Amino acid sequence: MKRSIALAVLITVLCLVVLSFMENKKTDSQSLESLYDIEINSLSGEAINLNDFKGKKILFVNVASECGFTPQYEDLQTLYENYKDKLVVIGIPCNQFGKQEPGSADEINTFCQVNYGVTFFLTEKVDVKGDHQHPLYAWLTEKVKNGVKNSKVKWNFQKYLVDENGELIDYFLSITGPLNSKITDLI
Repeated sequence: MKRSIALAVLITVLCLVVLSFMENKKTDSQSLESLYDIEINSLSGEAINLNDFKGKKILFVNVASECGFTPQYEDLQTLYENYKDKLVVIGIPCNQFGKQEPGSADEINTFCQVNYGVTFFLTEKVDVKGDHQHPLYAWLTEKVKNGVKNSKVKWNFQKYLVDENGELIDYFLSITGPLNSKITDLI
């Protein structure tokens, strides 16, 4: 009799532990920020509504016009053209790495169109790290916000791929070109 009571108590305690764990997991996932709630403006200053891209993957890339990786604009455009039915490419100008994006919004836009025929989205120039990090990059780089992993933006043309539901898939360093199978296989 004592054994069956002890067993019942043990089972009850285990059930409570499991329920508590499941409730904590549920609370953690509910507290994650939604990518779609983040505000960012286009290069021309108009709001980009990330909600418009639900149902498509999004590739976020911090870009710069005077970088050794700048020719990746060409492959980003090709990637966008090849997969635009299921992928949105968003270039995010940043001047934090070697001051390689010094231009104004008009200069950046002209450079991208004239040299690479860019038709994918370009945003306002932002900080991707540091004290003035844009909320988009806080989400992309902090596991507590994206629910997947922490990362640091190491240089221009680092890429972040998000799935159709606004969940981070992975990130890719600058040396991984936009047409690399590590990226295209995930699209």
